[in-house]
Amino acid sequence: MTDSTTSEELSPYDDHRRPLKRALRLGVIGLIVVTIASLSIWGGVRGVPGIWGVLVGAAIGGGFVLFTAASVLVTARTTPSTTMAVVLGGWLLKVVILIMVLLLIKDLEFYDTMALFVTVLLALAVTLGTEVWGVVTSNVTYVS
Repeated sequence: MTDSTTSEELSPYDDHRRPLKRALRLGVIGLIVVTIASLSIWGGVRGVPGIWGVLVGAAIGGGFVLFTAASVLVTARTTPSTTMAVVLGGWLLKVVILIMVLLLIKDLEFYDTMALFVTVLLALAVTLGTEVWGVVTSNVTYVS
């Protein structure tokens, strides 16, 4: 018997991407919950502008955090240098997109600014929190 194992013999707990997959899944669930709750609250309080504020805020707040987790997951089987380049490039891309979006919508009145602000903060906090929870509570093999 040899020390090498085939992919059929590996346990799902041997996959080092397992915590990232769990974090991404829980982050998406958390973002959906925050978006639905914010839509119901801000839609009732501020109407259609509140709904637009929530949708833009959830896309910015949660989408950016999930993009980072997804980029780490996609590059998990590459070298650390490649992963770092993709993460830093993604960060730069997100900053440029954020500036462009904010410049485009700053003078528009179709959205509620308070709904946007509160939803961005909630989406960031909940998405980050659920991703951390997903990584910390995932089961992986430490020794193979």
